[in-house]
Amino acid sequence: MKNATQPKSGVELLDAHTIIERIERWIRVQFNGEYVADTKNAYLMRRGAGQLAYYFPEADVKMKHLVPRRDDQQDRKYFDVRVKDQVAKGAAWKLSNPLDEESVLKDYFAFHWNRMDHWFEEEEEVIGHPRDPYHRVDIRASSRSVRVELNGTILADSIRSTVVFETGLPARFYLPREDVDMDKLETSSVKTICPYKGQASYWSALVEGERFMNLAWCYEVPLPEMSRIAGLLSFFNEKVDLFVDSELQERPITPWS
Repeated sequence: MKNATQPKSGVELLDAHTIIERIERWIRVQFNGEYVADTKNAYLMRRGAGQLAYYFPEADVKMKHLVPRRDDQQDRKYFDVRVKDQVAKGAAWKLSNPLDEESVLKDYFAFHWNRMDHWFEEEEEVIGHPRDPYHRVDIRASSRSVRVELNGTILADSIRSTVVFETGLPARFYLPREDVDMDKLETSSVKTICPYKGQASYWSALVEGERFMNLAWCYEVPLPEMSRIAGLLSFFNEKVDLFVDSELQERPITPWS
């Protein structure tokens, strides 16, 4: 692929919900065993809450794998991504009439994250969705007393929690299994992906004959930078009675409430 023209650097603040930012990381996207885009000159666009997409300059996209579609939207032109015998329908797009503020993305292409097979930043695979440069995940060891109850039944009691402070989310207390009543928990088949922490597995709770589904989770093998929470369990603050230093915490309102 040809070298792309170096895009201008800096952050474009479009409005309260939209950011376009030059990303200095080497970004690649793979489908059916081939890299369909490979660039060191990507932009990251964020529209609304959690809607992020990498944009690749045309010179760094293998255009032979993009097949134009006829079902374009008003502001986007869509393409199928075809590699050998596999097709991801409508998996790529470009802005057909970019706003003045979006003009930096003219002749740039984006790909639906979940319709591609693999995404890489430098030599490391990124899972879930692009990582937001304005999203922090901080880990701190804590000696605060943490007690988890459900309908008056104690599920966990610890003074050696690991607290995860993540942008836009309530503090999550990760507890050693020795401090959790594992006899009241049963494994669930649910798995989720977090681009910052890795793949989580879930536990349901059985309290007084009632089953509470997917009440706790654990990163058995988290991403390397999150190794401090490996094997620890955390409960949804939204669904249990959480006491921190003997004070009952208000249940937060989140998408998991």
